[in-house]
Parts: sequence; C-alpha cells; structure tokens
Amino acid sequence: MLLVKTLRSSTFKQALIAIGTFGMIVSALFTYVYLSTSSYVRSRSDRGIMTEYSSLESAYERSGRDGLIALIKQRIAEKSFADNVYIVVDPSLAALGGNLTAWPSTVTAARGWTEFRAGEPLPHATNRPLVRAMLQTFPGGDRLLVGKDISDLDRFADQIKTAMISVAALLFVVAGVASVLVTRRTVGRIESINATSRAIMRSGLDKRIPLRGSHDEWDRVAENLNLMLDRIETLMGEVRQVSDNVAHDLRTPLTRMRGRLEKAYHAQRIGEDDQILIGDTIADLDAVLRIFSSLTRIAQIETQARKGAFRTVNLVEIASEVVELYDAAAEQEGTRLTVVGDRQVLVTGDRDLIFDAIANLVDNAIKHGRAGGKVVVANENIDGRPVISVADDGPGIPAGEHEQVFKRFYRREHCRYTPGNGLGLSLVAAVARLHDARIEMLDNLPGLKFKLWFSAPIR
Repeated sequence: MLLVKTLRSSTFKQALIAIGTFGMIVSALFTYVYLSTSSYVRSRSDRGIMTEYSSLESAYERSGRDGLIALIKQRIAEKSFADNVYIVVDPSLAALGGNLTAWPSTVTAARGWTEFRAGEPLPHATNRPLVRAMLQTFPGGDRLLVGKDISDLDRFADQIKTAMISVAALLFVVAGVASVLVTRRTVGRIESINATSRAIMRSGLDKRIPLRGSHDEWDRVAENLNLMLDRIETLMGEVRQVSDNVAHDLRTPLTRMRGRLEKAYHAQRIGEDDQILIGDTIADLDAVLRIFSSLTRIAQIETQARKGAFRTVNLVEIASEVVELYDAAAEQEGTRLTVVGDRQVLVTGDRDLIFDAIANLVDNAIKHGRAGGKVVVANENIDGRPVISVADDGPGIPAGEHEQVFKRFYRREHCRYTPGNGLGLSLVAAVARLHDARIEMLDNLPGLKFKLWFSAPIR
C-alpha cells in the first residue's frame, strides 16, 4: 500500500523528472568525453601515419618503385615499426612488397583515409588487426597503402565506452533507488500526519503526531502541528468552559425573571408592586444583555478589526480620565485612588479600547482591594517602552490562578456573589493582544499589581 502511494506521489514524479534531466546531462557529458577521447587517440595515430606516409612518398619520388619497396622492407625489419601496415601493388593490384600479402578487398578508394579489418594477422599478432591507413595512387598506376594497427586504441575506446555506460547505468539505478527511498520516507511522514488527522476526526483532539527525534523539517512540521492541536484543544476547552459558565450565570437571572413574570401573571394587579417587579426584571435583563454585549465586544477586538483606528495617544490622559470617572466609586468604598508617574507616555493604539482596559483594571482594584486602602495608577517609560500599572493593597490573587483569571466568565469562589460577570479581565487580555502588549501580574506586598507593557509608539 505504501509502495503504491510512493509511486503515485508527486514527490516521486518530480524525482523522476530530476533523474531524467540529470541523466540527459550525464549522457551528454559522457558522450562528449568518449568522442573527445576517441578523437584524440585517432588523431595521434593519424599523425604517425602521415609522417610515415610522407617518408615513403619522398622515397618513391627519389628512387621510384624499387626505392619505395626497399624502404618498406627496412621498416618491416625494425621493431619500432611493428604496428605499421604496408603494401605496394602495381596497376593490376598484384602485391610488390609489404607485410600484407594482398590488397584489402574492402578498400576501393584510390586515395585518402580508410579503415579496414585485415584479411590475415600481422607477423607479430595472432588476430586480424583493425587498420587505419592512408592510400595513394602514383602517376604510374602503382598504389601505396601505409597504415597502423589500431586494435589496441579501438579496444581502449571500447573500454571507455563500456565504463561510461556502466557508470551511467549505475547512476540511474542509484538515483532511482534513492528517489524511491526518499519519496517513501516523505510519503511515510505525510501518511503519519494523515493517520493522526483521521484519528483526531474519529476520537477527538487528544491525539498527537509522533516525532522521530531526527530534528529535521518533518519533525519541525510535526511539532508545529502538535502545538496547533494543543492550542485548538485549549480553545475548545475554553469554549466548553464559557458555555458552562454562560449557562450557570444566565440560569439564575432568567429563573428569577420567569418567577416574577409568573407571579405577576397569577397575582392581582397592584400598581406599586407591579412597578417594582417590572423594574427588577428589567435590571436582570440588562445584566444578561451586558453579558452578551461584553462577549460581542471581546469577539470584535479579537478579530483585530479595530486596528484601523490606531493613532498615537497619551496613556497619562486616558488614565486621568479613568481615575476621574471612578473617583466617586472609590470614595464610596473609602479607597484612595491616585495617578502617578511621567507626564507623557505615548502609545499607538485605539483610545477607547485602552480606556476600557484601564477602567476594568481600576474597577477590579476598587472592588477587590482592601476597604479603606489605596489604588495607584502609574504611567512610566521603561527602556523606551510605555508601561501602565494598576496596583491595590488587597488580598491579591494566588500565582496558580494568574492564567485562569483571564478566561471568560472565570470568577474566584469568594467573588461569585459580588457584582460582575467575569468578563472584565478577558476584555483586558483581548485589548492587550490587539496592541501586542504584554500583561504582567505581580505581588504588590500586599495586594496585586497589573502591568501593561506596550510597544514603542510608531512615529
């Protein structure tokens, strides 16, 4: 099955194209090398033949037929000319001298270059040699053939050709096997990812793509996919938690509203009591609507659609407006609310969203801080980065719950029955993500300090 998928894969097809292209290049290279080698070998032989032919032609011009035959006999007797081939014939092709007994039957030209297989072995050889020769017909009709046994050169060229063909075939085989193995490995990793995907679709998000520890690109892809699955599983868990919390938080006000309406339906109409009942019902409906409004607002922020409204704003001005807005609420709780820090802390962002985030932090600090305590809003430029912090001196939040408090509808047990819907810090987190800001929660000893680290403003 895996082999079939390997042969059908696009990677294998691309490997075949690469092998074909590589094969054509290698074949062209080897052909060039073979032809160059063969041409070089034959050119060296031809130079020797031409030198010998010139000597014999000069002897014929000086001494005629007898001088030519005498020189050929002298050459045949010398060992250094053992590979040379000679024959002189009269106009009737009768042999007059040389180490060939008869004119080659396959040679019909009167002059020029020729190659032929000799009819009989040379005196020093046992096989019929392959001869490359120069022909000439003299004015009297006599013919001269002077050549050289190139059997060894021919065998050398054949060996080169065989070696090149063998190497090319070996390269093709190795490349083919390598491409199958590489493609098989690629298909195997892809199939592993596909199998995990199918398992996830069947049973849930608890499956993960196995890593092989090779730290290659496939392991990196698997790691990223596993991180993505972790993130999806976390988000799905948060969605389930949000659903549970929505059901929990809406059940009580909706039940109260139904009970009041049912009571009003069955009871006798009493003007003032009806007015109170309707007012309480409206208040509960407003609370429900605020929950859905907050959810919608957080969703809009997380889509990053608000980045078009970004501009340079001063955190100090926004913080001052928030403090002014909550001053009465702080005074009612006996809390001292102040703004400290630099006079100008510039950030690039959405003014309204930053206002909402600071307002939520200040509201939480007043609600959950110490009665008669203090809340400090500080604006600073730290190492070129704008920072705003909101600190209280209340009981604080345990370190184990720092991540939990940013989840939607999350409320600590002792806060369940205080006003609120558990969406304030979720909105702060969404605003921070939109502005690429980092949230830091610190122990204020006593109390809690929220810090928002913004990026340097774009100028």
